[in-house]
Amino acid sequence: MIEFKKLNESHWPEVWAILEPVFRAGETYPYPMDISEPEAKTCWMSPPLESYAAVKDGAVLGVFYIRPNQPSLGAHVCNCGYVASPAAAGLGIGAQMCEWSQIEARRLGYSAMQYNLVVATNTRAVALWQRLGFDVVGRLPKAFKHAKLGLVDALVMYKAL
Repeated sequence: MIEFKKLNESHWPEVWAILEPVFRAGETYPYPMDISEPEAKTCWMSPPLESYAAVKDGAVLGVFYIRPNQPSLGAHVCNCGYVASPAAAGLGIGAQMCEWSQIEARRLGYSAMQYNLVVATNTRAVALWQRLGFDVVGRLPKAFKHAKLGLVDALVMYKAL
């Protein structure tokens, strides 16, 4: 059974072990491929965002955050980021994190969720988000500098909660 736990400083080594290869690959997240560990920690763990882990039998299988998408008058819409561990392949961790994060976002007072930069070539993620009720509300031509493919489109995806 998957549990969802709020992350704290003590979890960072496990979180970094999951995030680092994804950030270094430069295929799905806009962070610099050479981002330092302290910079990554600030991006993933610092307020105003809330960071969580998907845990099974004590092992962290995925991590995600929920944060306001915009300040003040746009803060009722949240933004989330998800990264699953390679050890979790085939377990549906991405879907479970997304579904649970929607429940948590509602509990935190958000009325909608928006993904600002879903890399269009990340077809598994796009299909998953659509299956979970997100609509593509915008396409940003050549908005992501993919490490292998060069400039590729990015999608803005949205779901009312």
